[in-house]
Amino acid sequence: MAAYMPSGSAAEAGFTYLGVLLLIAVTGIALGSTVTLWSTQALRERERDLLWVGTQYAQALRSYYRDSPGLAQYPQTLDELLEDPRYPNLKRHLRRLYPDPVTGSDDWGLLRSIDGRITGVYSQSDLTPLKQTGFAAQWSDFEGLEHYSDWQFVAEKAFSESAAGGRKGLTQGAAQ
Repeated sequence: MAAYMPSGSAAEAGFTYLGVLLLIAVTGIALGSTVTLWSTQALRERERDLLWVGTQYAQALRSYYRDSPGLAQYPQTLDELLEDPRYPNLKRHLRRLYPDPVTGSDDWGLLRSIDGRITGVYSQSDLTPLKQTGFAAQWSDFEGLEHYSDWQFVAEKAFSESAAGGRKGLTQGAAQ
């Protein structure tokens, strides 16, 4: 006994199968594009965070230097920005130590003066920044730099200029 199969049903099943395969392929492409867009957006947010956090460190280092009792100097450790040991009462230049938004690590690259004191920080990420132009005037020298590690957040412009073309004139150290 042969099973009854209406004419055309095998052809319709084939078209349905092809339609489902096409739907799966289109959905996969759309999901891939969404993941790429989400990843790019997340990196842009980390860049914005890096600029904000780097500015906080630069301002704290500047405050530490300018508020020095007696001889003006920079801190030896980042912890000194939280609790300035030069004052009898609690004096803060930074609310808390921030992690590097790009790497997620607490280990910042440190720019140091000749006497070993911290004059600036930079991310240790070798990723290429998405942002290449449109920086605030304070960080306009970041334009066109190839790596996040080239974005140096220094307390005073003189340190940034002495480091032009790399980190010349500054001793690098590992973060605390």
